[in-house]
Amino acid sequence: MTNLTVVGATTWGTTLAIISAREGSETKILVRSQKEATYLNSQRENTRFLPGVKIPETAIATESLDNAFDKSEVILFAVPSHSLRQNAKTVANKIDPEAIVVSAVKGLEVGSGKRMSEILAEELPNTDKRNICALSGPNLAMEIVKGKPSSTVIASSNIEVCTKAQKLLNSKQLRIYTNDDIIGVEIGGALKNITAIAVGISDGLQFGDNAKAAIITRGLAEIARLGESLGAKKSTFSGLAGMGDLIATCSSSLSRNNQVGRMLATGQSIQDIHKTMKNVAEGVKTTEAAISISRATGISMPIASSVYDVLFNGIEPTHAVSSLMERAPTSEN
Repeated sequence: MTNLTVVGATTWGTTLAIISAREGSETKILVRSQKEATYLNSQRENTRFLPGVKIPETAIATESLDNAFDKSEVILFAVPSHSLRQNAKTVANKIDPEAIVVSAVKGLEVGSGKRMSEILAEELPNTDKRNICALSGPNLAMEIVKGKPSSTVIASSNIEVCTKAQKLLNSKQLRIYTNDDIIGVEIGGALKNITAIAVGISDGLQFGDNAKAAIITRGLAEIARLGESLGAKKSTFSGLAGMGDLIATCSSSLSRNNQVGRMLATGQSIQDIHKTMKNVAEGVKTTEAAISISRATGISMPIASSVYDVLFNGIEPTHAVSSLMERAPTSEN
C-alpha cells in the first residue's frame, strides 16, 4: 500500500487523490482549514470542483501538516502555479527527505519564468533534488475521475526515480509513462494553455477547423522552439506531454483555457472572465511568463504574442488575428 499525500483540494488534486485511493493507496489531502477538512470528510464529495463524485473513505482530508505528511512516500503538489512557492515553503520541514515529490502543476512563475520543479527544488531544501518529478499529459480531470482511460507522463532527470514513481502512481485508468526530459515535459504542459486560449478565440469567432488546425500546429512549433532553447528535447513535444496535451486542451469543452479564449472572443475582459470561473486558467499567467522568456531569449512566438496582446494590451481578438495573418510569408521549418 502506497502512503501518498496530495497538497491542494483543487479539481486536479482531488482527482489524483480519488484515483489513488481507488487503487488502495492510503491517501491524505492537505487542505487550508479545519472547516474544509471536516466538510470533505463528512460529505465525501468536493462539491465545488467535482460535484457528484464520491471521495473514497481511504482518502482523508486534513489541515494538520503533521498528519498530512506522516509516513508519506509520495507528495503530489496540485495547487495553482502562483501559490506553489508559498505552499512549498509552508510544508518544507514536514516532508521526508527521501520522499518522491511530484509537481502536478502546469505553469511558469511570473517574474522568474521558472518551472514548477525548479521552485520545488528551491523551497524544499531537505528534499533530495533527484527525487523531484513532474506529472503532465492530456489529463482532463472530469474524464479521469469518471473512470475514462487516460495516459500521462512522469518526468525526472533521474530515470530510476521516474520508474519508482511510475510504479507507485500507475492505475487502471491512468497509464503512466516515464521521461527523463523534465524540462520538455514541464514546458509542454505549461505553454499548451496559451495555444488553447488562441484556439478558444478562434472558435469563439467561428473561424472553423482549418484555423484551429493551423493554430494547434504552429502553436506546437512555438512551444518546441522555446523548449529547445531552454534545454528540452525536441522529441518530447511529439509525445503525450507535448502534442497529446495540446490536442486535448485545445479541443475539449472541459478545457478552462479554451473557455477563456471563447469568452475573450465575445469582448469580455480577462478581469470579468476571472470573476466567473471557479478554477484557475493557468494560461493567462503562463502567457505573461512565456512572453518575458521569449523577449529575453529572442525566440519568436507570434501566436503567444497575439494572445498576450489580447489579454494585457487591450487588443481586440479580430485585430490580433489580422496581425497574425498579415505577417510576412516565411518557411514552415
